[in-house]
Amino acid sequence: MNHSISLTVNGARRDFVLDDPRVTLLDLLRERLHLTGTKKGCDRGQCGACTILVDGKRINSCLALAISHDGADILTIEGLARGDQLHPVQAAFIAHDGFQCGFCTPGQIMSAIGMIKEAQAGNDPERIRECMSGNLCRCGAYVGIVDAVLDAQGRMDETNQRRSA
Repeated sequence: MNHSISLTVNGARRDFVLDDPRVTLLDLLRERLHLTGTKKGCDRGQCGACTILVDGKRINSCLALAISHDGADILTIEGLARGDQLHPVQAAFIAHDGFQCGFCTPGQIMSAIGMIKEAQAGNDPERIRECMSGNLCRCGAYVGIVDAVLDAQGRMDETNQRRSA
């Protein structure tokens, strides 16, 4: 039995026919849309490499059935930059060496954006580490990741304050 779903992926509406209701968002993104920035790490929700934003909230896409998210707004790493202008979190990861091999970086960045939107961490490095604990880095770039999140959060706060004024 086929199931039709519609998603908005990185700002564009996409319609799909699923012949298997067990297709995950991760597999749909990687195999059907060729958005390979979202990584398949453990495929069990334990590493965070597959983190994306669904309706503004961070989720592990390897655990999310595509059919359960019909009508959702999905943002992946490919949808962040605007032309040559990087998202503030992407730029901060580069500036603070928040990566080494880079495999976990898309998930780390998406998780950081979600955490900043959730306004959970404030300026507390320990709280940032706790909020990002679902994203593992085998290379151990955690110091740079926390510094990047603090920097990006500060820049995003300044930008939002200027827009409000």
